[in-house]
Amino acid sequence: MNPESLPSWLNPEPWLNLEFTPADIERAIGATAPNEKTLAALLSPAAADYLEPMAQRAQAITRRHFGRTISLYTPLYLSNFCNGGCLYCGLAADRRAKRAVLDEAQLRHEMEAIKNMHLEELVLLTGERMPEADVPYLEQCVSIAAEYIHQVIVEVFPMAEDEYRQLANAGCTGVTLYQETYDPVIYETMHRWGDKRDFAARIDAPDRALSGGMRTIGIGALLGLADPQFDMLCVYRHAKYLLKKYWQAGVSISFPRIRPQMGGFEPDFPVDEKMLAQYIFAMRICLPETPLVLSTREPRRVRDGMAGLGVSKMSVASKTTVGGYSDDSEESTEQFEISDERNIPEFCDMLRAKGLEPVFKNWDSAYREPAHYAKA
Repeated sequence: MNPESLPSWLNPEPWLNLEFTPADIERAIGATAPNEKTLAALLSPAAADYLEPMAQRAQAITRRHFGRTISLYTPLYLSNFCNGGCLYCGLAADRRAKRAVLDEAQLRHEMEAIKNMHLEELVLLTGERMPEADVPYLEQCVSIAAEYIHQVIVEVFPMAEDEYRQLANAGCTGVTLYQETYDPVIYETMHRWGDKRDFAARIDAPDRALSGGMRTIGIGALLGLADPQFDMLCVYRHAKYLLKKYWQAGVSISFPRIRPQMGGFEPDFPVDEKMLAQYIFAMRICLPETPLVLSTREPRRVRDGMAGLGVSKMSVASKTTVGGYSDDSEESTEQFEISDERNIPEFCDMLRAKGLEPVFKNWDSAYREPAHYAKA
């Protein structure tokens, strides 16, 4: 790890390898003006024995800012063609994956099926930039999806600012882009070839997306690739940077963990369920107003337990194959295994049994015009 190679606004080095006492952890849990040192304390091994008070504080903060609601969305894979050499991905270019890309008719069938599920937030996904799924293709897909769904987000390859503006003009409201890991050395090892090897271009992509008119940005680290405390501190500093520079924009944070996939990659820094809970509680305490997201990568027991305890947004009825919601989809390889396969009624019944209300729509298409930010 070489934190000094990171931009100064991102470098977490001053808060790494600090030692914390029980009194430090208790002060951090009750902090009214949390900062990097607060987060470092709550991420530390010393805080692992304080999960119950952390959970109580996280739940109180979540209810204060998000009520008893859980926003719902679903992902739709447009294409699994990819030029990337990511060691941890089942769709890397050297995997013998069955490839597919949705054409316009297939996409419309998928959108009809998703619309019938009453979902109003959709994330469109592809692999890295390929001839089968480049910006013109994405622009067309966003435009079609926006006919059916109020909020359309993309989770695709990094783009130039003007390319993000094209998508915003087509009806895209947000971008999700995980750095995967903020450790430059491990990042280079994990990304053997392809456009994704450009570490700096990926870090700067959320800036370009917001400058290009996107209203929301979702960030995160793929837990398991590198030291999770390092990555979580970087995610926090990245979020704080974006919230300061684009203070009118929405920033959310996800907590994806390595899942089984073609290629059989095993993480060097495994994050168990207890650690995942600790990181989510810590981030909620330190970023009270930021939506925290948990996907169907996680098993139902984890999602049931975390709903409302820091997490305010979840995916539902997810597919990680291309298409998959209608009968018109071609067979394709999934990117990773889904852990929570419940349908929407089953998942909503669970939420309501916990006193939580599922939210299908919190965005209106009337607000799709590209944003223009007055930067701090």
